[in-house]
Amino acid sequence: MKIHIKNGYLVDPKNGVDGQFDIFVAAGKVVSFGKEPDGFQANRIIDATGLTVCPGLIDLSARLREPGYEYMATLESEMAAAVAGGITTLVCPPDTDPPLDEPGLVEMLKYRAKSLNQARVFPLGALTQKLEGARITEMAELRDAGCIGFSQADAPLVDTQVLWRAMQYAATFDFTVWLRPQDAHLAKGGVAHDGEVASRLGLAGIPASAESVAMATILTLVRETGARVHFCRLSTRTGVEMLRAAKADGLPVTADISVHAAHLCEMDIGFFDANCHLIPPLRSQRDRDGLRQGLADGTVDAVCSDHAPVDDDAKFLPFAEAEPGATGLELLLPLTLKWAREMNLPLSTAIAKITAAPACVLGLNAGNLAPGQPADLTLFDPDQYWKIEPHALKSQGKNTPFSGVELQGKVRMTLVEGHVVYESV
Repeated sequence: MKIHIKNGYLVDPKNGVDGQFDIFVAAGKVVSFGKEPDGFQANRIIDATGLTVCPGLIDLSARLREPGYEYMATLESEMAAAVAGGITTLVCPPDTDPPLDEPGLVEMLKYRAKSLNQARVFPLGALTQKLEGARITEMAELRDAGCIGFSQADAPLVDTQVLWRAMQYAATFDFTVWLRPQDAHLAKGGVAHDGEVASRLGLAGIPASAESVAMATILTLVRETGARVHFCRLSTRTGVEMLRAAKADGLPVTADISVHAAHLCEMDIGFFDANCHLIPPLRSQRDRDGLRQGLADGTVDAVCSDHAPVDDDAKFLPFAEAEPGATGLELLLPLTLKWAREMNLPLSTAIAKITAAPACVLGLNAGNLAPGQPADLTLFDPDQYWKIEPHALKSQGKNTPFSGVELQGKVRMTLVEGHVVYESV
């Protein structure tokens, strides 16, 4: 299939492309942009007038709920949601049921995802067996099966010696360890940020120090082992400052934040809105502003959807009892654009945070439109306003704190390897 996308505004941050160019696709790859190749005969011409064309989005955290939690969501529903959100590559955490701690489970998930012919899926393998924090997994075997890194997801790893051994092993094979920094003891029983709102509502709090104490431990072990670590979903201003200092020291660390944390804070809990029950919890306004600035200045590498679909029965409960999580695949692009506009940043900066930057975190030659690259493309209307109506989302999870909010920026078409996998009517 040969495709000619004409009259679109092309944004490719990695290659410094920012202007109106036609793009030409053949055999699933980008052939060129700007000038039409000699003898190119398009099978399909796509008129992208008024649309922005960018590399397919890359999401660093999306729970697909398979295997084990199909009552919350299925691969079919969540992959449809991903491409509807312009996401062509995503990373799924290992906290499925059973956890992704054996090669056979990883291979099954990869096969199921590939058979849908939509977005690419890169699983994270479990760092410890059954995510119990006691014995490390056979990381080399899991990597051979398709794991791109190793994580505990949100399961605590209390034994620091196990973490030390795991990081030594990972450093030996140059694997990346993905960790969400939270001290299990300080966070024990908590459901909200330990601040004014939690006190007023009578909710058990998680102090900001739960993140900084855990980060201090991890960074100490990074210095000792040389392991490459990606910090998942930082939530505090102090965490960003510690990350900035670690990078200045040359440590091999990267980090992301969730797109929800870039906009919301503890005040948004309001009167026990369970849609705002998230992990990590929504922090103070000062923390939120620190996250936004860290993302803007490059301290924080990328922003992710932190997609976690939850069934209605588990969400429609009192705040402390409700299942944490929010849907995010279809909201990643417009919420990232909203952050960039509010920070007075160029469009290319916003696109970089969800394309080239996460590709760099993953160590993938992706997130750009250089000739010869797979034709993973997202076409969106940057000026189109749309109201978030949960029932209209393709994800099986309808839980979002942004319900009823009007956002700007709507995906119109998504291509994976030159095939149109989503097209809005």
